[in-house]
Formats: sequence, C-alpha cells, structure tokens
Amino acid sequence: MDGVELFLLGRTLMKIGEEALPTAGLGDQPTNVRSVLIVVSDIRAHPGSAVGEIAARTGLPQSAVSAAVSRLRTAGAIVAEPDPRDRRRLVIQPAPTVSDRVGEVRSTTIDTALAKALDTDPGNVADVVDLLERLATYLTPEALTRLRDEK
Repeated sequence: MDGVELFLLGRTLMKIGEEALPTAGLGDQPTNVRSVLIVVSDIRAHPGSAVGEIAARTGLPQSAVSAAVSRLRTAGAIVAEPDPRDRRRLVIQPAPTVSDRVGEVRSTTIDTALAKALDTDPGNVADVVDLLERLATYLTPEALTRLRDEK
C-alpha cells in the first residue's frame, strides 16, 4: 500500500463513518459532520480551550469551529463558560454528563453502513468490524499528534 492508497482508504472509511452517524430529527445543519467531529475530538483532547486555540490546532477556519461549537452545544456534548482569567472569551469543555444525542451517536454501530458499502447483510460484517477495531488500537489520536509534531 502506498500513500495514495492509504489516503483513499481513509476517505472511504470517513464516508462510511459519516453514513453510520444517526441523523434523524436533526434537519439541515450549517456545519458538516467532519468539522464537528474534528472539533469535538480536539475539545476532548484539550478541555478548556477557546475557539481560536481549537482553530489553530485543527487547521479549520475560526468560523467553522464556531459553527461546530454551536452545534455541539445544542446537542449537549459540550459546555462553554467564561474564561476566569479573561471574562470576554469562552472556554469549552466536554459536557459533564452524556446528553441523549451523544448517547445515541455513541450507541450506534457501523454495521449497517459498512454492510451497505460492502453490499452485504449487516450480519456478515463482524470480521471487518474486528479488523477495524484492531487497527484502531494502533492508529490512535496520539499517532496523528506525533505526525503533526514531526513537521
């Protein structure tokens, strides 16, 4: 496998992941799923950050981070509070409790989306799910951090 093949595999996996996320009742959203997931991942890794700090770390435009933060607040996934050192800015934390929406997202499996991509029955994807789970133990968010730090 070369870099291009790995990139295309990653893109395919992202699309399957997006397909697996429950969207019932959300209506039209001003931000895309990828931006929201990138932002929430950064907030979990760096609680107490401001929007500008998240934008700098993720490479997303500040407007996209602000829109994602708004969507995550509505979903109950995060809380934003005034910074005790500078009351003009907000710091963002993961929510102390799991909201219904976050619980729904976390409890939804990838089986149906994966089966659709593989053109098979959801009952036939266990081996692929096992391989993906094994791969995930190696390719953690820390691996991405190490890649960024090398530049």
